[in-house]
Amino acid sequence: MLDNNLTMVDWHLRYLQQAQWTKDLRRYLYEHCEIEKAQRILEVGCGTGALLMEWTSLPTPSINGLDINNDHLRQAEKHAPRACLTLGNAYSLPYPTAFFDVSLCHFLLLWLKDPIRALAEMRRVTRSGGFVLVLAEPDYGGRIDYPDVLHPLGELQSKALLCQGADPLIGRQLGGLMHQVGFHAVETGVLGGQWTQSPDLKEQAMEWSVLENDLQELLAADTLRNLRRADEEAWRRGERILFVPTFYAFARV
Repeated sequence: MLDNNLTMVDWHLRYLQQAQWTKDLRRYLYEHCEIEKAQRILEVGCGTGALLMEWTSLPTPSINGLDINNDHLRQAEKHAPRACLTLGNAYSLPYPTAFFDVSLCHFLLLWLKDPIRALAEMRRVTRSGGFVLVLAEPDYGGRIDYPDVLHPLGELQSKALLCQGADPLIGRQLGGLMHQVGFHAVETGVLGGQWTQSPDLKEQAMEWSVLENDLQELLAADTLRNLRRADEEAWRRGERILFVPTFYAFARV
């Protein structure tokens, strides 16, 4: 969902923004899986290290990240120097069976053509009694945009994601996918939505760089400009609601 024209620093800022959205959820899930006691942790699709960074304070001896994008891994080296980073594919994880205490991913499965295969690999490399966490996957079928003039944005972005090979409805499927892989007692849920103030100008600009990149083939430039103006005005009036249901799932191996 990122603009390919963004600089690498902007990619990292985008991932940090996404990590901020799920901060409270991670605290809840990390407590359940007792992540502070983990000896080996793996993030599949670690990007530029936005999540790996926060593990540097943990006593965990082995922090691992895997990503298919070498440029992102070079950034992760700077942001999470403690992490052992690997260039690789989620469909064939280059780790021994039952190796990790906790394996997780964050905004990853929507981009995969075969999420079951990736989840099966995460299950394989996680020891018995360990945990697999799917921290956040969006569901654009339930997106809410208000005022009504902004309502088309959700449907348009879903179309754009489909064109990019992503699954905009992956969120609602998480429970079923986990069961298909062989997990039992799976917990799934949705992040809540709270609005206390408008996002700052940098956050708004980042959101619109993503939207404009996604929708430039679907809408004329002047239509996009009008929608952006309507969005900015709605935030100023305090009436803007933007909610994309974001699902999580976790289970013990």
